[in-house]
Amino acid sequence: MASFKKIARRTFLIGSAAIVGGVAFGAYKYTRPLENPLEAGPNEAALNPFIFIDQEGVTIITPRAEMGQGVHTTLAALAAEELDVAWEDVRVLHGPPAKAYYNSALMGAVLPVPEYSKSALMQTMSEAIGEVNKLLGMQMTGGSTSMMDGYDRLRRAGATARETLKLAAADAFNISAHSLKTMNGRVYTPDGNSISYSDLAAAAAKIDPPQVELRPQSEWKYIGKTMPRVDMLGKATGTAEFGVDVRVEGMKYATVRMNPRLGAPMESMDASAAEAMTGVEKVIALEDGYAVIASNTWLAFQAADAVEADWADAPYPAEQSEIIQAIEESFAGKANSTLRDDGDVETTIEGADVIEAEYRMPFLAHSTMEPMNATAHFTGDALEVWCGNQAPTLMRDQCAVAVGLEPEQVTLHTTLMGGGFGRRSETDFGVIAAKVAKEMPNVPVKVTWTREEDMRHDMFRPAAIGRYTGAVKDGKAVLLDGRVAGPSVTASAMKRLMDFSAAGADKVHVEGAFDQPYQIPNYRIQGFLTPMNIPLGFWRSVGNSVNGFMHDSFLDELAHAAKADPLEFRLDMMRDEHAPSAAVLEAVRDMSGWTGKTEDGIGRGVAFAHSFGTPVAMVIEVVDEDSTIRINKAWIAADLGTILDPGNLEAQLYGGMIYGLSAAVYGEITFADGAVEQGNFPDYDALRIHNAPTTEVKVLASGGHIGGAGEPGTPPSMSALTNAIFDLTGERARTLPLMNTFDLLI
Repeated sequence: MASFKKIARRTFLIGSAAIVGGVAFGAYKYTRPLENPLEAGPNEAALNPFIFIDQEGVTIITPRAEMGQGVHTTLAALAAEELDVAWEDVRVLHGPPAKAYYNSALMGAVLPVPEYSKSALMQTMSEAIGEVNKLLGMQMTGGSTSMMDGYDRLRRAGATARETLKLAAADAFNISAHSLKTMNGRVYTPDGNSISYSDLAAAAAKIDPPQVELRPQSEWKYIGKTMPRVDMLGKATGTAEFGVDVRVEGMKYATVRMNPRLGAPMESMDASAAEAMTGVEKVIALEDGYAVIASNTWLAFQAADAVEADWADAPYPAEQSEIIQAIEESFAGKANSTLRDDGDVETTIEGADVIEAEYRMPFLAHSTMEPMNATAHFTGDALEVWCGNQAPTLMRDQCAVAVGLEPEQVTLHTTLMGGGFGRRSETDFGVIAAKVAKEMPNVPVKVTWTREEDMRHDMFRPAAIGRYTGAVKDGKAVLLDGRVAGPSVTASAMKRLMDFSAAGADKVHVEGAFDQPYQIPNYRIQGFLTPMNIPLGFWRSVGNSVNGFMHDSFLDELAHAAKADPLEFRLDMMRDEHAPSAAVLEAVRDMSGWTGKTEDGIGRGVAFAHSFGTPVAMVIEVVDEDSTIRINKAWIAADLGTILDPGNLEAQLYGGMIYGLSAAVYGEITFADGAVEQGNFPDYDALRIHNAPTTEVKVLASGGHIGGAGEPGTPPSMSALTNAIFDLTGERARTLPLMNTFDLLI
């Protein structure tokens, strides 16, 4: 088991124990049930924050946002499993902003220790820290935590609602509740009489919910099966409502232009040409740009182009070369973190071969298919907002501040999202819509960003440089010393979203490197932070997306230096460290028919990453077609602990891989004169059907803790591809994206 002897006591206290102290101090608060935000009328019942019953049937309220990952389906299945409602009768709505929908698992991951090696004490501490969110009321979809957080809560919500309905039925039939059964939304007596949940709603609302036991896995009907997606019919028929689809009577349309030098103000503007255009209602000056309100969105776009503005200079190095130089210079400073330090990496190992490598990762955009947008209606004493978002309480509260209202004066409707990937955990697009609506009171205004504005004003995945030194002897790794430099996404996002300055070791900066399940006798990972004011945000798999590539790529280089099979090389270091991780490597070996040898014109690469509680192993095959490299096949194996919906898990792992491969091949955000150079998909492309691999996915279940699904498929994808390209060409890819170096099928 890995040791972490050099995590300084002060660092650990700053990073975690202070939060635990908050839990202890507020224990009486966080154990108290939170207020149910749902209101019920006559003949209705809000039995808890997740179960609402009216005369139309049962509605399951999900606390997490649906952005294509199937979360509404699986969360609904958890509740329906215990509630005994027929799947075809299930209705699902996203919950309103409310503390009752806090995400405990999100904050529970802050401890600076590897997820795979958490002791029972550390797991208990994580759960305790997670309960801090009960005090903060942080309602957020992110960190691949929806199922970790919802697994017990949604089942318990369904079970307590079921037993409450049985108590109401027992009063109605004047018999013992223990003799009653439930099925398909009805309560049945032993003699076959029944009554619907709807008819019991009013009576059940008056009963305090009892303590319940959850059903064992052997009795599950829905959980563990691939369930029909509750969002699919609306999406297939075009009736699903995304933020960009919102229509409100009397609505006007707007767009926004902001300083291309991110975070800098607008110094002046001349809007006369735009204001003279027929159908333009108003041009509004904002702190860092302007908005145009018009009779339709296209006109707003055209009018925005007609405005002339003077922009202030960027608060960060203006040129790409200067930005990269600043990251390089960080290595000369003091390490922010040393979260893994086994053995002694300064030692000289006699007879060992030493290998050195440097890796470079670019800034990345989220590039959601649906650009940022929000609709807002300000009436003076109230604000109503419609948008897809990952953080309803944050969105509501910051919109309230923007227009001078209290949070309870804001009504937020969370729609479906055409992609999130972390971008919609931000609040900027909602806040801008609120500010624009305030300038046109009593008129609903939809603010839609252009694709270019969306891409150039993202909160980016940070760039990074990794410098690795290693040594191999007798076919094994005996030393690995990794140093990672780059700006901190945690510091940037936390300051922006919560006005909170992070202190102590930055776990996210080195995740995907310090927390991997390998036994290497001399093993150190250090992080060096680069102060920089480029706005950074949580990108799918966050720090793991950076370090998963660099760390695993270096392991592959060590394997080849040791003249070892790359898969067996990893497996040998893993077997005694973490059995579930070893099992996924063995599974992907068997699935792919891995032999360590490939024919001419074919290359195969293996990669592994443990992230968000889930070990994922991947093999990718590339082929040479007339000197063009095509990604041909892929195999993915992952252990989710407990399988809740196998079909959805497979889709998430595949989607995570495609997202990572797209970044590896095309993804790059660069700066010139302080502005982002890329603006649309021709500049920032993604894999399409013709160049995506045929893929096989296997989901394992070792039992115990539920791992994440939405993000863990991304980190190993990039190095699996570059390792395959090395096998094909003999050339190492240490800098992404690959389109700058290799001739790939695009």
